[in-house]
Amino acid sequence: MSTEPAAGPGAAVTVNGAARALVGAQPPVTALDWLRGLGLTGAKEGCAEGECGACAVLVARPGCDAATEWTAINACLVPAAALAGQEVVTAEGLGTPDALHPVQHEMAVRGGSQCGYCTPGFVCSMAAEFYRPGRTSFDHHALSGNLCRCTGYRPIVEAAEALGAPAAGDPLAVRTTAAPPPVPPHRVAGWVRPATLGEALALLAGPGAVAVAGSTDLGVEANLRGSRPSLLVAIDRLEELRGLSVADDVVEIGAALTLSEVERRLEGRIPLLDAVFPQFASRLIRNGATFGGNLGTGSPIGDLPPALLALDAELVLVGGDGERTVPLTEFFTGYRQSVRRPGELVARIRVPLPLAATTAFHKIAKRPFDDISSVAVAFALDVVDGVVRRVAIGLGGVAATPIRATAAEQALVGAAWTPDGIAPATAALADAGTPLDDLRASAAYRRAMLGQALPRLLAETLEGTRP
Repeated sequence: MSTEPAAGPGAAVTVNGAARALVGAQPPVTALDWLRGLGLTGAKEGCAEGECGACAVLVARPGCDAATEWTAINACLVPAAALAGQEVVTAEGLGTPDALHPVQHEMAVRGGSQCGYCTPGFVCSMAAEFYRPGRTSFDHHALSGNLCRCTGYRPIVEAAEALGAPAAGDPLAVRTTAAPPPVPPHRVAGWVRPATLGEALALLAGPGAVAVAGSTDLGVEANLRGSRPSLLVAIDRLEELRGLSVADDVVEIGAALTLSEVERRLEGRIPLLDAVFPQFASRLIRNGATFGGNLGTGSPIGDLPPALLALDAELVLVGGDGERTVPLTEFFTGYRQSVRRPGELVARIRVPLPLAATTAFHKIAKRPFDDISSVAVAFALDVVDGVVRRVAIGLGGVAATPIRATAAEQALVGAAWTPDGIAPATAALADAGTPLDDLRASAAYRRAMLGQALPRLLAETLEGTRP
């Protein structure tokens, strides 16, 4: 199949209200580099891995209903070709020196900008929150992926908290009342956005083809490690991978849904995932990272796998031969390896119901937010009359793959939910996995954290608190 550039409307992007041709946008050109090539230099490259937010821009995406949401993303990670047919607003498109946007005004009058390098990214993240449907107060997590090294966060937070509602007739607010832009099939050298899942699977069966959704992992590989797949196949907008359904016995989550989308659509139905979401990188990353991508990379330090292991999740894989279902406990086979066959995709994640009554997610990292975990422990258990009747414990960061703490689970079932009762399981949990020394933590520290996990959970449940 040809990968020559496509003609037509799909080869343009609406940037700050004007159509701009996607010239020179084939991979590995990022959205950030393409936008800066247009002279829109407010967005900057600070880290090239989605941790600083200096590159943040707004894109028009589908909301939970039929309308549009302005969504902040890391432009340094997203391939420029992914913007074909889309609407983008940069800091320059929000306001002018003579007519500042409300976010820009508050940042200016409250001293939220000093050197200014990070300011456009902060402004775009704040603007996404400013236009969030149903906002009654400012969610500080909207800024968790934006770093400032000179101003200090107090005036930035004060600027955010001073924002009222958008004014009547605000053009970006009005835009949210209409349908989001369609996502047309698009093709340039090295990049294809197929129209259907079947077309995507056919492309992925070819040599060198790699699936890409939010590009929060692949973008880092391209920017920092020079990864250059011969063909990127965009699957993030395929409707076959974007469903979410809740039945009496199972919740099914489409693999191409972002974490932010799942968080909003589930509306608290899975409390364990609600505990994971705010600790998973930043809002900027969660606006791009997908469930399927986080599982498909096979990373032993991903935050979703431990929680999904504790939830007894299954994965529905799809390939040229159809679908098959694999328990998550059997999915990972080695470091960044899985049972996924060449050309196969994670299509859906299935979480069985009913859920355990008590759940918790402990992430041990050097920072509370926007960091990679040293150890992650997810719990799901039922305690009846003071005795543990059912338990599942998922672990990350302590082995070559995410794992279940089966020995600790076996020691805990039937045990009294007391300090003495959990002691054997606590010892078994401290011995789980094969932790290593690395830059994030020593093996001894990881074992110590495992050894504290159950007593901490017991204290939380008895005191009725959560961290």
